[in-house]
Amino acid sequence: MEGVELELERRSKFLNSLIQQKKKAKKQHDLIGEFNVRVRASDMPLVMQNRAFGLSRELLNATPGKADNKRLALALKKDFDSVYGPAWHCIVGTSFGSYVTHSIGGFIYFQIDKVYVLLFKTAVEPL
Repeated sequence: MEGVELELERRSKFLNSLIQQKKKAKKQHDLIGEFNVRVRASDMPLVMQNRAFGLSRELLNATPGKADNKRLALALKKDFDSVYGPAWHCIVGTSFGSYVTHSIGGFIYFQIDKVYVLLFKTAVEPL
C-alpha cells in the first residue's frame, strides 16, 4: 500500500509542475502580446526575457518615429551588464546577419515592432 501512495504523490507533483509550466507560458504569452514582441530564438530564462522586452519597449516609446538603434543597443547592454554581470553584447537593427557563440542561458533574438534585437552574453576569462 505504501508504494501506491508514493506513486500517487509522484504523479501529483508531476501534474502540479505541468500546471505551473502552463501558467508561466500563458503569462509569457500575455507579456509578449502587450509588448508587441516576436521571439525568433532564445536560450534565456523568462525573467531575463521580460526585462529585455520591457526595457526595449520603454526606449522605443520614448523615441516616437524612427527608432534609435544605437541607443537601444547601448541601454540593453549596460542594463544587462549591471544586473547579470559583464560581457553582454547587443546588436539592434532592421537588417543584419550574425553567427555568435554565447554562454548557456544568455541568448535572445527577438523582434519588437520592426526592429530586431540580438542580445547575448559571452564568458569572460581572466588574463
